[in-house]
Amino acid sequence: MKGTNFSTPAGFILLGFSDQPQLEMVLLLVISIIYILTLMGNTAIILVSYLNPKLHTPMYFFLSNLSFLDLCFTTSIVPQMLWNFKGPEKTISYTGCVIQLYVALGLGSTECVLLTVMAYDRFNAVCRPLHYGVIMHPKLLQQLAALAWIGGFVESTIQTILVFQLPLCSHHKVDDFMCEEPALIKIACANTTFLESELAIASVLYVVIPLGLILVSYGCIVRSVLRIKSAEGRRKAFGTCGSHLIVVVLFFGTVISVYIQPKSKYTQNHSNFITLFYTVVTPSLNPLIYTLRNKEFKWALRRLLGRDSS
Repeated sequence: MKGTNFSTPAGFILLGFSDQPQLEMVLLLVISIIYILTLMGNTAIILVSYLNPKLHTPMYFFLSNLSFLDLCFTTSIVPQMLWNFKGPEKTISYTGCVIQLYVALGLGSTECVLLTVMAYDRFNAVCRPLHYGVIMHPKLLQQLAALAWIGGFVESTIQTILVFQLPLCSHHKVDDFMCEEPALIKIACANTTFLESELAIASVLYVVIPLGLILVSYGCIVRSVLRIKSAEGRRKAFGTCGSHLIVVVLFFGTVISVYIQPKSKYTQNHSNFITLFYTVVTPSLNPLIYTLRNKEFKWALRRLLGRDSS
């Protein structure tokens, strides 16, 4: 645009909750505790799943991938966030912003695909139990995990390049607590129609379609479970899928609110809280959701800690 003052910045100012310093101090304490719990919970899942041979199953293979992803995802966002909450300067370097957007987008996209793969695993476990071991063989598990990781970061590479090719306005103030694509698009001093259209297509490919496939998988699962005559059999079948379904609802619900819902529906603070939930809270809840009622995992954890001699 002619006459518009734009430049490549040395860094960005992350506004976040800067207009509410008292809230920032509360968030500093709460998020610090949540982050520590996230590190402990997800690390425990990875270690127990790796060290106990009885947990070398497709479900725990994908769960370990999800836990590693959550560790990386929160670590790419939370330390910078806590540093900004602590001090008066809410800045991030240009390079740091590029890296944060690339990593967060890549891991977020990977989680969308990975949760779909986990739904496919549950579908085979419940609907095709006699052929489950043959279908979900180790080579396929590795291929599906690779598909999730590679697919996620291919998407992130495209999005990050497109975002940072835009000329940015000189104030460099990002109305968010992290470098997130919708917030960066807002400070572009150019027509963003193409990028917004591309973001909409990416949202369909990585949010709408995966969520649709998950819902179809669970539709088949419910139909198969209802055919089981014993109440105990139905309870066990639903128990193997309940945890994954809760995680799907939490993750996709908040992601849809940020990337697909019209922004005019929310105040900026409301939008920031939604982003805070899926970037900080959800990764901390995943270990609890998957292990709280999982007797097999709790037994393996007790054995690892030397509290179960049987």
